[in-house]
Amino acid sequence: MRDVRVVGAAIIKDGKLFAAQRPGSKEVGFKWEFPGGKIEEGETPEEALKREIREELSTEIEVDRFITTVSYTYPTFHLSMAVFLCHLTGPEPTLSEHVACAWLTADQLSSIPWAPADYQILDEIKKVCFPS
Repeated sequence: MRDVRVVGAAIIKDGKLFAAQRPGSKEVGFKWEFPGGKIEEGETPEEALKREIREELSTEIEVDRFITTVSYTYPTFHLSMAVFLCHLTGPEPTLSEHVACAWLTADQLSSIPWAPADYQILDEIKKVCFPS
């Protein structure tokens, strides 16, 4: 089983969290996720996250801080995802790889079907992104 190391962005704007819906695929088709992607050779996680957001969403972010790392084993690979709190420094995201997106309040987070790895960290995301 292959190991996949990725990064994810918990992007906050005006008290809402950005979520993106994946296109169809075997493991996580049409599930929602924190956008991001694979870390390339020689990149820091933060550099990879900025590059992925630029490529996938045609916008820029600032990485504010590390939130958590989640490990999850899908049927065909093991995922290790470092998630960072971020904010937009560019225009509204434009989808190129995802099929939908939404800005969600804390109460709306459980209303969509998250990819299993992303679902595992929703409680931690709520604490960081929506402090009481």
